[in-house]
Amino acid sequence: MPAIWERVWTGWKFEELAFEIFSLYIDSNEIPSKDLKDIVGRSYSTFRAPDVTPLVTLDQEKQLYLLELFHGPTFAFKDVALQLLGNLFEYFLLRKNGNKPESERDHLTVVGATSGDTGSAAIYGLRSKKDVDIMIMFPEGKVSPVQEAQMTSVLDKNVHNVAVDGSFDDCQDFVKELFGDADIRRTHQLAAVNSINFARILAQISYYAFSLGRLFQDGRITAHSKVRFVVPTGNFGDVLAGYFAKRMGFPIERLVVATNENDILDRFWKTGYYEKKPIHGQQANGGFVQDGVKAHEDGVRETFSPAMDILVSSNFERLLWFLAFQVYGEGLKTVEEKRAEAGKRVKGWLHELKTKGGFGVESKVLEAAKMDFESERVSNKQTIGMIKQQYTAQIPAARKDASTGTAGATNHGKYILDPHSAIGVAAALRSIERAPPPGTTHVALATAHPAKFSKAVEKALENEKDFQFRDLLPEQFIGLEELEKRKYHFEKSEGIEGLRRFIREQVKARSNSDT
Repeated sequence: MPAIWERVWTGWKFEELAFEIFSLYIDSNEIPSKDLKDIVGRSYSTFRAPDVTPLVTLDQEKQLYLLELFHGPTFAFKDVALQLLGNLFEYFLLRKNGNKPESERDHLTVVGATSGDTGSAAIYGLRSKKDVDIMIMFPEGKVSPVQEAQMTSVLDKNVHNVAVDGSFDDCQDFVKELFGDADIRRTHQLAAVNSINFARILAQISYYAFSLGRLFQDGRITAHSKVRFVVPTGNFGDVLAGYFAKRMGFPIERLVVATNENDILDRFWKTGYYEKKPIHGQQANGGFVQDGVKAHEDGVRETFSPAMDILVSSNFERLLWFLAFQVYGEGLKTVEEKRAEAGKRVKGWLHELKTKGGFGVESKVLEAAKMDFESERVSNKQTIGMIKQQYTAQIPAARKDASTGTAGATNHGKYILDPHSAIGVAAALRSIERAPPPGTTHVALATAHPAKFSKAVEKALENEKDFQFRDLLPEQFIGLEELEKRKYHFEKSEGIEGLRRFIREQVKARSNSDT
């Protein structure tokens, strides 16, 4: 991999590189190369930036860069994966159904949970696609107004937005229950858009590779440079993609997991305990001050970075499997034995998480985790401070490579971070203190456009005389909240039985309206 990466991949366009990466995992007998290339091209033609995911220089002296991932249709990093996923779903359905009469066609019911960005990205990827219904569950009142408006203003018949009276974790639990429910699977062919669908993770590997190629091509790193990616994360999918890129051979020295006050991941790396609420690890991590943030009974705290307000990170169990394979597989003779042992260990940990609210790992597992990862916790107050700090920095941000194709991320030569990206930059600056330049280059991931989070940005910049929030707004956001909207309400107390009934009713009603 390193030889190919240095010799060929660094000069390729995003679409070309993405195609090559996907081709490593998708057999040409499953999707012929010509078809895959067409799918990739259509997926990323919807992005406003020529580079799809351009790289911005935040601080040349500190070797700090920002990877902008918000140039897709819904202004969030989820578009990179979900534009592709929507086209893949459509491709397989069209191939399977061909010219079958309506009564004989296969139909897909796509379900997902969102803390803000996954829902709109999935909807924009699947709206009006034939033979597909998409049902997105989100926690009522716990996504930003723009995020909700992006979802609920899509009135296509195959789109069903469902507001649940609970947290994102409740919504995510419903999705997992649906896939384990024999009754609904008997009558409906289900598919997932959350990052439990590995196609999501695969697509996200592409921008790690692309940003490294750009840094290499411009002479800012060599193949032997130390590069750290700093990833604001809640569900662990985005940073897991970076881990897989590292395992593929791309020159990533370490991944920095950046959390908000919903810090289950940071507490794991600090203490070795993975717990819904800080119990064993409380003092080891210096205690937990809420900074005035409301703590819910279920442990999820409402913050200025709502897409990260997640208690349990679904993709973390994938990393646990690799750690268990590495640590407990040592000494076992065959790959099959190592896989079985890893699976057994992860199953035990997850059982403890479900029954006891958490689990701890042996020190050798934690040390293995620290080989590739570090972590940081950024509070609500620190998030607001970081947005203000970056905006008032003396270093001009409006370079030729900044925000190409999307209005609003810069103002008078000053860079505006959304709260999730601010968490990443704050964590990157802490990492720079530990591993300063010229030895280490840092790339923080900008996961969303700042206009999606007015509350945080306005609070951070309210005293800046040259700032008006309306200057942030891309044209696609103007008037968005005044559009006609449609959403359904679901009480979590109705349980899986009620949700199963609701899905059947909605899909049947939509199907009848088409005939």
